[in-house]
Amino acid sequence: QVQLVESGGGLVQAGGSLRLSCAASGRTFSIYYMAWFRQAPGKEREFVAAIARSGGYTESADSVKGRFTISRDNAKNTVYLEMNSLKPEDTAVYYCAASRTFGRTTTSYVDWGQGTQVTVSS
Repeated sequence: QVQLVESGGGLVQAGGSLRLSCAASGRTFSIYYMAWFRQAPGKEREFVAAIARSGGYTESADSVKGRFTISRDNAKNTVYLEMNSLKPEDTAVYYCAASRTFGRTTTSYVDWGQGTQVTVSS
């Protein structure tokens, strides 16, 4: 099991940028695939981006491609989500998650952070 704590959320105007961080503690961070999900009010939690254990492979949702970038620093036990050109529809609680397998569904991930709110104003 790994403990995850997100930070970096906040209020930003449309077109702006934010960088989310997710610090992991517990078991060896580098053995985990990591992902970001988000959940807007009244909607299901949805996949945003995922990254392989070494950081050499990533996937992202079509809705954020070209705007969001996932990365990780295994020496710092941290995964990041760089978000640029933010839109009001990006408003949601953003969660990081860890898994021993790579996936794009919530059921693929066992360990979750508490979430960080991102609000994009128009």
